[in-house]
Amino acid sequence: MDVPLSWQFAKLAISIGMVLGLGAIAVRVSPRVAGLMAGYPLGTAIALFFIGLELSTGFAAESAVHTLAGFTATLALGGGYLLAGRRPGLPGVMAGTAAGLAAFLAVSLLLTRVEFDRITGTLTTLAAILLFTWLYRRVPDSAARPSGRFSWAALGVRALLAAAIIFAITGMAHFLPPAWAGVMAAFPVTMYPFLVILHLTHGPGPVATVIKHYPAGLGSLLSYTLCVSLAYPVLGLGLGTLAGFAVATLWLLGWTRLQAWQQTRRLPQA
Repeated sequence: MDVPLSWQFAKLAISIGMVLGLGAIAVRVSPRVAGLMAGYPLGTAIALFFIGLELSTGFAAESAVHTLAGFTATLALGGGYLLAGRRPGLPGVMAGTAAGLAAFLAVSLLLTRVEFDRITGTLTTLAAILLFTWLYRRVPDSAARPSGRFSWAALGVRALLAAAIIFAITGMAHFLPPAWAGVMAAFPVTMYPFLVILHLTHGPGPVATVIKHYPAGLGSLLSYTLCVSLAYPVLGLGLGTLAGFAVATLWLLGWTRLQAWQQTRRLPQA
C-alpha cells in the first residue's frame, strides 16, 4: 500500500528522539542505566507499530510472535560487537559492527527456520538472556564522562542511523513473510546507533558496560512484544501499543526494585 508522507516524518522524528534520549541517559546518568533503558520497547515498538499501520494489524501481531525469539539475535549482535569492538575510534566501531551484524544475521537465519509460538519464542529469549548475563558477569563497569560540548556531527550520525534502520525494517516488511519481518523488528534500532556514538566519543569501555546490562533490560522489551502480540488483534494498534508500554513499564519497575532490594541485602556484608 502507499505510505503517507506524514507517517514517514513520524518515523524520522520518533527514531531521532529515542536515540538522543539514550545518549543523554548514558552521559548524565550512567551507561548501566542506559543499558537497561536500551531494552525498553523503543525501536521494536516503532517497527511493529508502523508495520501494523502500513500492512495490517494481523500481520504485525503475527510478526511480533517471531520477534519474541528474534531478541536472541539481538543479544548475539551485542556479543559480536563486544568481542570484536575492543579498539577505540572508528576501527573498533567497524570491527564491532561487522562482527555484530554477522552474528545477528546468522542467528536470524536459524530462527526463521523454526515455527515459534508465543511460549517457545519467549522461552528461547529467556534462555538467551540467562546465558548472556552469565557470559557478561566479568565485564567491568565503566562510566562515560560528559564531553562538555554539543556535537552536530554526533547528532547527524544518530539521526541518520536510527532513521535508516527504521525505514529499512518497515520497508522490508512489505516484501518479507511475518517470520523474517518479526525477526528484523527485533534489531536494536535505538541501541546500535547509540553504541556507535558512545564508542566514538567515549571509547569501548562504556560500550561494553551498556552491552553487559542490556540482557537485564531486555525483559521489558520481551514483555511488551508478548503483550502486543495478544493485544493488537483485540484492541487495535493504538490501545494495543499503550497496553504493551504499560506492561513493559511494570516489568522494568519491578526489576529495578528487585535490584535495589538485592543491594540492600548485600550492604551489611560489605
